Amino acid sequence: MPLFKTINHDVSTTILIWKITETFSELFNEVQLNDKSKLRLNGMKSQLHQCAFLSVRKLLQEVDYTDFDLYYDEFGKPHLKDGNHISITHSHEFAALIISNQKVGIDIEMQREKIIRIADKFIDYEFHYLNKEEPQDYISKLTVIWGVKESIFKIRNEPGISFKNNIKVNSFQMQGKEALAWLHMENLKIPFSIYFKEIDSSSESFQNEQAKQNFILVYAFEK
Repeated sequence: MPLFKTINHDVSTTILIWKITETFSELFNEVQLNDKSKLRLNGMKSQLHQCAFLSVRKLLQEVDYTDFDLYYDEFGKPHLKDGNHISITHSHEFAALIISNQKVGIDIEMQREKIIRIADKFIDYEFHYLNKEEPQDYISKLTVIWGVKESIFKIRNEPGISFKNNIKVNSFQMQGKEALAWLHMENLKIPFSIYFKEIDSSSESFQNEQAKQNFILVYAFEK
């Protein structure tokens, strides 16, 4: 499938989303990989993960980068050689990346009831504004909060960060599509601007309110 969606957040920030419908061979034949990436790809046991990995390289090509412009530091965080910031994510049939001149993180997650069972592992402060009596809103907000914390972790990428204890997400509404979050750690108190969108996996439109929207894309900027 061609590029699923491009979001131009501002003049210096672009989000690209790929819906994976191709086979491994189709994707592999359309990208060039550096030697380290070939080793990583060969070490992946899941073909779904392999296809997501290759889809990210397809996304890079959409904005005139290649795998040779990308490298990873000792903590596994991706970087671009030209100095722009990049963050990468994938979930099931979606892969996405964000490129910006600002520090950014991105995450995409499927909305599932399963998240209710693990909420207390990554939430503390946020429970005071969540309403369990509205199940779908509760699941959606839990998914956003997880995406926020994952995105912030990708930006800071520091050992010892606890999603539950160190990252706080202020109260927000799903229709607002924005939030504010904080990283509190030792002497650090860093604010982050948060943006999120619901995605219907069966439609290329984010505006189709009649369709079931079952994925949530979250991205964060360090302020």
